[in-house]
Amino acid sequence: MVGLVVRPVVPTVVEPYLPIAVVAALDAVFGGLRAMLDGIFDDKVFVVSFLSNVVVAALIVFLGDKLGVGSQLSTGVVVVLGIRIFSNAAAIRRHVFRA
Repeated sequence: MVGLVVRPVVPTVVEPYLPIAVVAALDAVFGGLRAMLDGIFDDKVFVVSFLSNVVVAALIVFLGDKLGVGSQLSTGVVVVLGIRIFSNAAAIRRHVFRA
């Protein structure tokens, strides 16, 4: 939301990694929300998870670019993180709606 209002300038070098970093950050946020609803949230674990998700996802895409398979690895990262996001969203939904 802040990005829509502020409209930051993203360096061209970082542009290929930004969508992957956003998806990785969303995975950490949904995981943190699920942990909070389950009563096991730990702020240190959340921060480490958030940062490590973003860094590892960006590194995978960076290595894929260097190996010439960047788009395939980007797709793989998005699929894996997407599955985790939907899994956490389903757990949150079950917790909130008791269904």
